[in-house]
Amino acid sequence: MFVPSFYREPSDSWMVDLIRGNPLALAVANGHPDEGPFATHLPVIFDPDTPLDPDGELPGATLLGHMNRANPHWTSLETGGVLLLTFTGPHSYVSPTVYGVTPAAPTWNFTAVHVRGVVEKIDSMEETLGVVRSTVRAFEGEFGDGWDMTESLGYFRKIAPGVGAFRLTVTGAEGMFKLSQEQPGEVRERVRDSFGQSGCLHKRGTATLMSRLP
Repeated sequence: MFVPSFYREPSDSWMVDLIRGNPLALAVANGHPDEGPFATHLPVIFDPDTPLDPDGELPGATLLGHMNRANPHWTSLETGGVLLLTFTGPHSYVSPTVYGVTPAAPTWNFTAVHVRGVVEKIDSMEETLGVVRSTVRAFEGEFGDGWDMTESLGYFRKIAPGVGAFRLTVTGAEGMFKLSQEQPGEVRERVRDSFGQSGCLHKRGTATLMSRLP
């Protein structure tokens, strides 16, 4: 991903926060030449048993994901192979009407993180169930209502044979936080204020990030 220097994240914690807040990743692998690239949307979490670097740096971190074993993408994955995970955060169209200056050009503010890493396919059914349980705990804590999975563990075991779980050890990560940094301060403030007053969740999320810029 090409990232101009002024759109880079102020700190690595921005990338970690974006992944945690937007955990539905697009996993991309080259696949075979006659099939073209594979791309699968799937939920991803940080491995709760592997603490993050104290400074929030992603290389060396471990992520957990899972997909349907019937997916040809799963068959194409190999332990030791490389996978790209892309995460998309808040984004929105920027109309020149909010700039207050002429001439001007419209654009799209957006945030994204691309993570590359080495795959380890999980064969053990118990470890696969562990990934499923960890994913439920992470998402119920962040997005749910604290649902207790205890009475559904038997059901998990019934469906687990169809689940392909994997670990990804991060080897590199890039963040793109395009938030009007190229604009003069007063124009950037007008964009941020306009987004913040909008009823659109994407615009309000973008405004929140713009407010965190140094």
